Amino acid sequence: MKASDDDRLVDYLDQVALAAGNAVSFIDGMELDDFLVDKRTQQAVVMSLMIIGEAAAKILDRYPDFAASNAELPWVSMRGMRNRIAHGYFELNLGVVWETAKRALPTLLQHLAGKTG
Repeated sequence: MKASDDDRLVDYLDQVALAAGNAVSFIDGMELDDFLVDKRTQQAVVMSLMIIGEAAAKILDRYPDFAASNAELPWVSMRGMRNRIAHGYFELNLGVVWETAKRALPTLLQHLAGKTG
C-alpha cells in the first residue's frame, strides 16, 4: 500500500467526523417539531449523512481490515443510510434522520475520537 493510500484513510475518517459534527450542530437547540418544518436544516443534515455514508463505503471497500478492527463503528449502517437516502429520497423518513443526528451521531463522534487526523 502506498503512503497516499494511508493518507486517504485519515481523510475519510476526517470527512465522517466533520460531517457528523456538522449534522449535530445543525440541530443543536432544535426539537423534532422544529426540524420537521425546517427544510434547510433537513437538507443540511441529509447531506451530512450522505457524506458520512460515502466515506464509510470507501473505508469498507478500501480498508476492510481497518473497518473490521474498528467494529464498534457502524460502517454498514452508515453506508446503508447513504444508500437509502440516495435511492429512495422521496420516501425518506425524517424521523429516522432526526434520531440518527440526535442519538447516533454523537455516539459515532465519541468512537471516532483519536482515530481522525
